[in-house]
Amino acid sequence: MRSGEEAEEAVSPVIATVLLLAITVLLTSGIYIMVQDAVQAPDKGTPYGQLTSQSLENGFQVVRVSDLSHELMINTIKFQIISPNGTVIDGLVNDASVYGAIGSQVTFQDRDAGLTLNRGDYFIINATDIGSDEGGWTFRLIFMGAGTRGTADLGQIILPATDL
Repeated sequence: MRSGEEAEEAVSPVIATVLLLAITVLLTSGIYIMVQDAVQAPDKGTPYGQLTSQSLENGFQVVRVSDLSHELMINTIKFQIISPNGTVIDGLVNDASVYGAIGSQVTFQDRDAGLTLNRGDYFIINATDIGSDEGGWTFRLIFMGAGTRGTADLGQIILPATDL
């Protein structure tokens, strides 16, 4: 040191930069932890849909989802087939005997194989087997949501008579 000069002690620029970055990361992490519970995905509202039906000459009926507010996971969808006297045949769309099945009383065909209910997906009903071939039965789709979304009727339609 020269005479008359005072010693200057300072932190090196590299250490100062590292310390500033560490403080920034800690502050950002703390703010994120505080607000993460307040940030939620927007509620899409109660789902709704429309169904169409047709009968086939081979004793089957087809119910197609012609409109749907948004795609829904199939594990939240229940179907019902209600006879004119009140007998109910029901099940979950994701049951192994329904989803993509062949030869069951009711099968669900997921066109995009995405495990979701979308426009264009359809159900095939063996009308001869369940007795709905005379028509007048009601097919109903029900959304069984969780939490605030609750249960919603996605649509229902009267099944037509088959041409056997």
